[in-house]
Amino acid sequence: MLALLPVGAPWLMGVDGSAATLLGLALSLPLMAALVFLVWRLGRDRRQARLLAASLEGESEPRILLDAQGAVLFANQGACSLLGNGVHPLGRLVPLAGDEASRDEAQRLLRMAEARQAGEGVLQLMTPSGSSELFAVRLDPLAIRGQNFLSVRFEDMTARTAIDIAMRTEIDQLADLIDQAPFGLVALDDVGRMTFVNHRMAEWVGISTPNLIGRSYDELIETVPQAGGFGRLTRIKAEGGAGPRIESWRVAARDGGAVIAIRRDGVEPSAMPVTSQTLGEGSAGRLFDESPVGMAVLALDGCVTAANRALATMLGLETGQICGQPLAERLAPEDRQDVAAQLSKLVMGTVRGAQIDIRLTGARQVAATLFATPLSASQQGDGDGPSGLLLHFIDTTEQKNLEVQFAQAQKMHAMGQLAGGIAHDFNNLLTAMIGFCDLLLGRHGQGDPSFADIMQIKQNANRAASLVRQLLAFSRRQTLRPRLVDVTDSLSELSHLLRRLLGETIELRLDHGRELGLVRVDPGQFEQVVINLAVNARDAMQGGGALSIRTGTARFERPTQRGAELIPKGEYVLIEVSDTGSGIPKEHIGRIFEPFFTTKPVGSGTGLGLSTVYGILKQTDGFILVDSAPGQGTTFTILLPRYPAGDTPVPPLADASIKEDATGDLSGAGTVLLVEDEDAVRLFALRALRNKGYRVLEAKSGEQALDLLNSEPVDLLITDVVMPGMDGITLARLVRVEHPGIHLILMSGYTEEAARGKLDDMKDVHFLAKPFSLKQLAGTVKQVLARKGEKTGT
Repeated sequence: MLALLPVGAPWLMGVDGSAATLLGLALSLPLMAALVFLVWRLGRDRRQARLLAASLEGESEPRILLDAQGAVLFANQGACSLLGNGVHPLGRLVPLAGDEASRDEAQRLLRMAEARQAGEGVLQLMTPSGSSELFAVRLDPLAIRGQNFLSVRFEDMTARTAIDIAMRTEIDQLADLIDQAPFGLVALDDVGRMTFVNHRMAEWVGISTPNLIGRSYDELIETVPQAGGFGRLTRIKAEGGAGPRIESWRVAARDGGAVIAIRRDGVEPSAMPVTSQTLGEGSAGRLFDESPVGMAVLALDGCVTAANRALATMLGLETGQICGQPLAERLAPEDRQDVAAQLSKLVMGTVRGAQIDIRLTGARQVAATLFATPLSASQQGDGDGPSGLLLHFIDTTEQKNLEVQFAQAQKMHAMGQLAGGIAHDFNNLLTAMIGFCDLLLGRHGQGDPSFADIMQIKQNANRAASLVRQLLAFSRRQTLRPRLVDVTDSLSELSHLLRRLLGETIELRLDHGRELGLVRVDPGQFEQVVINLAVNARDAMQGGGALSIRTGTARFERPTQRGAELIPKGEYVLIEVSDTGSGIPKEHIGRIFEPFFTTKPVGSGTGLGLSTVYGILKQTDGFILVDSAPGQGTTFTILLPRYPAGDTPVPPLADASIKEDATGDLSGAGTVLLVEDEDAVRLFALRALRNKGYRVLEAKSGEQALDLLNSEPVDLLITDVVMPGMDGITLARLVRVEHPGIHLILMSGYTEEAARGKLDDMKDVHFLAKPFSLKQLAGTVKQVLARKGEKTGT
């Protein structure tokens, strides 16, 4: 600091040495104070930045933190990977933008970031791997302890939009195929105006497509006598001469319009009716056979008289295996009646066309849309009725699979979120109910008249907690402890219990396969799956019957669609649970895994048995398929990834919870900070711990807890995980950085697994699942503080 004193400045010349020194020291005092303030301010800002950085480092998505002046305080690993390690990583947004719209959006977001404004946008960015991915970018101003920050968060939206992109690509490809087809296609409205013209037709007539839309089709086409007077020909009108000859096929549309397929330079049109014979000859035959869309001609007796190559390829058959056979043989049994009714209306003339979603059977099963139109008895369309039907088949297998998967995933995800949210809220209520029952039991012993009533309340609350655990199983938020299990051994051990559950009127049959290998499951939850299926089968066989459990292996060489499930390639252990019961109606098959759905009488079931099975298997990377029909029984097929028998067993996950000590002394000493936004839960825990001798501080939010931590010494922090504002995970990270000596207990109505997924890098964090009793709470606190004493030697 003395080196900064301006003793030798020119304006001090002529003043003696001591006087100059004193004068320079006096003038430098404001400078010294300013430097001390800057050092203090810099230290405080860095400390705040370290706390926020610690909370953001664990985020998987890219995160950036800016200070009030716009300087980058922190960028986590995801942000560094995406934007690099430069001083101004946000400046990389514009160069990385994959298109002009993204560049404009990036510049808008940069302006908002400079102004410290909240906002969001969507950008297409180039990643370090060279791929282009879609990100949602969100700007959030933060204010912590009087300091202003700006959080920049990136969310990868590529997976979310994958299905939409695939669908749009498929539609664009189909549009390109139609546009560049080797034949012209024109769609007309009910008065003959063109509503669609493909590129090929526009090219032939020499007029752009936009200029053709809305014009009359008759303006383009003329019919003139042929040379020699033999018949007439149709050709495209041309100025100053004859245009090219064409052949056309008109298909009536349901709205009164028509679709016309046109072929240039064909043979002269025949006066014969358009039937399977004319479709097999000349240019018409080539158009029919070379069409990229599956086509067939159906006689009035229901037999296929002609089929093109595209339809044969679609079914994996030869055309000879289709022609001469009834159409019904190629339809799924459940679709035959509907197709017959729709085609009958078409033949009788009550409708102009039919469009039906069907499933075709051949060498493979195909989902398709069937378009059916009548074939006129003559080219002029007169006569007593159609001579047959022209069928077009559009393969919609992939589209339907995507739709089914997306709808099923959306439905189950929404129900899982709903079930998980209900479970969380109910666990808060049940914690308060059970806890206050424990407080009452402390004042009303077994000889008290109120003791039995309080016990009834507590027992029913525990029963409600069991139902909530089933909801968590469906929402895939329960804690599983998987290990490698031999299915044969597990089922053999379980068979004695199953026989007691089924009763004497139902026979249990076990058929074990050989060399099954192992599966990685939670043994207790696997047994729960089998028991739930067995109980469901028992209830479907009121008059007795047989329950068969068969095991084996299955191998899928490629991803395979089974119902709403897309099963990845690989080897699986297969478990079939079949009954001879009443079966499941078709209209209920799609709902049986929904929570609370049941066909049993009121009071006979909760509707959670099969939904629990579904949740457990999904959380174990397994699949469950169902095959059933009324009166034919039901078969549930479980598929679990197979592990070779020689694999080393995976030990169960370490149990991080503290076991209840029902008989020991639960009193203790120390200062506990309790953070809980639910008033009833906080009040119960506060009273319970104070009754056991602890000094307890309470806070309703994470922000309030931080203020208390800075003013009061604390031995243990107990915090809820889900809270408005700062959640328990963020609070735990900040406390671990700022106060590493404080022990942590997390409480949650969700599961330990859900909470610990965000705390993998933190040790000695204990978990207390809601609902918990007074003994569980006090026992956990005592044991955690006892461990702290062991570490410090007190």
